[in-house]
Amino acid sequence: MEAEKVLVPNAAEGSALRALANDASSRKRFLKMVGGAGAAGAFGVFLAACGSEEEPASPPTTGGETETGGAAGKDLEILNYALTLEFLEADFYRQVIDSGEITDEEIASLAQTFGEQEQEHVDALMATIEQLGGTPTEAPQTDFEKVLSGGPEDILATAAMVENIGAAAYLGAAPDIESPEVLAAALSIHSVEARHAAALNEAAGSEFASNEDFVGSIPDGAFAQPATMDEVLKLVEPFLAK
Repeated sequence: MEAEKVLVPNAAEGSALRALANDASSRKRFLKMVGGAGAAGAFGVFLAACGSEEEPASPPTTGGETETGGAAGKDLEILNYALTLEFLEADFYRQVIDSGEITDEEIASLAQTFGEQEQEHVDALMATIEQLGGTPTEAPQTDFEKVLSGGPEDILATAAMVENIGAAAYLGAAPDIESPEVLAAALSIHSVEARHAAALNEAAGSEFASNEDFVGSIPDGAFAQPATMDEVLKLVEPFLAK
């Protein structure tokens, strides 16, 4: 008897997420690739979080050339979008450390570690884009002067918000990813961004619940809310040099 298919409403036709949801054998191979049986629960939650009745938005062009058409070309657009966000995050942490505004040694060590991890994301995304035959987008010019001048409180609050946005961005892009390998990378980075956000929320002393999007430690539901590319790029626009 054919295995029952799992409906993922906002996963695009031909996407890795839809294929994995509907094909038990492919899903088993994928789960081994991202961490074995222990990853099954996480994938189920991720799948549920991605479920929506809304039609997926087409990825906007965020820079970088796409020399490969079809599935690879679509994934390249998403990878360059993710790369833009990772460039921004890595540069933010570099500027925070260089500013000397964070004098608490524990918090400064946290910023150093998170910055190094964001740079690893940058390096991995650039390598993946090149392997797929694309050209990585250039790093954007950033402007965090207002945040840095606000001192430790503003810096920590902004860091937590940016990490929350990053987690939502990966969740929002996942349903359109065509390659299981690229989806696996997105899943692993999504998890790290969310854990960064949780640690920074605690360090910032943020309220556990908040009426503002991407602020606070407790989500307003059992599943995280994804953010579209347009939403994310609008949210990070204030941090880009004019």
